[in-house]
Amino acid sequence: MSKGESNIAIVGAFTANLLIAIIKFIAAAITGSSAMLSEGIHSLVDTGNTGLLLFGDYRSKKKATPSHPFGYGRELYFWSLVVAISLFAVGGGMSIYEGILHIQHPEEIEDPFWNYIVIALAFVLSAVSLLVAVKKFLEDNPDKSFWRAIKESKDPGTFSILFEDSADILGLIIAFLGVYLGHTLNNPYIDGAASIAIGLILSSLSLMLAFETKSLLIGESADQELIDKIVLTIKENKSVVHVRSPLTLHFGPRDILLALDIQFDPNLLMNEVAVNIDQIEDSIRLKYPEIKRIYIEIKSITYFSESPHKPI
Repeated sequence: MSKGESNIAIVGAFTANLLIAIIKFIAAAITGSSAMLSEGIHSLVDTGNTGLLLFGDYRSKKKATPSHPFGYGRELYFWSLVVAISLFAVGGGMSIYEGILHIQHPEEIEDPFWNYIVIALAFVLSAVSLLVAVKKFLEDNPDKSFWRAIKESKDPGTFSILFEDSADILGLIIAFLGVYLGHTLNNPYIDGAASIAIGLILSSLSLMLAFETKSLLIGESADQELIDKIVLTIKENKSVVHVRSPLTLHFGPRDILLALDIQFDPNLLMNEVAVNIDQIEDSIRLKYPEIKRIYIEIKSITYFSESPHKPI
């Protein structure tokens, strides 16, 4: 998924979640359903979260400054962590709290008609959003399984939308069961239990997002597949004798730092070494535009023979 497509998906999710949240709150006010109120909170939190992801993406595009020489790319990861925290504290916490209150002070649902209408509409919109997001995500990762692609993704905006849409679908199913069974069995406690279940889903989702984002915020290397391709590109230069496994670091989804230790042919003159370094950098940037910074250190054959890291 290109960055533009990712942002379009987030903007679409923001608009849809805001509309769905308004409708859910209206239905909850009319029917008094705790599960529907929790779903309204869920959609409202999702709306705020997509807004934070857009804000993080905007901040991450700021140009580098003397105090931040590598730019602000990691701001996207920071705001993604804020999203995970808000999902846990606001979404999960408030839904569980509302469910407990409803169990302590149960209110019967007299007419669930509007609940069913809202749930059906929200289910269709969320399902379409999820299918589009999954399709684009798989197209962007054609040679990876879905879960491997999620784990290796460097764009939290992408997998956050996937997680949230999945939680929306599951939450709507639970809300429907809570409303239906609570009304059919004339048992308002079921509706409160459904609200607690929705809160637990949101809390679990937030922990998954926090785990994925933490790794990115600390600093992840590029995928091994990309590193292997970079090594092959370097070896295409006939003057390269040895190269140690490159060190890479993500500063953003498409902003990677690359550090290399290379031994060139000892018979080369200094100006010839400089020319070969330029050629290597140009070929890497041409094939892999996500590599924004390249640092090449020239090493002697003694370094590679004594280094604990085996040359490639």
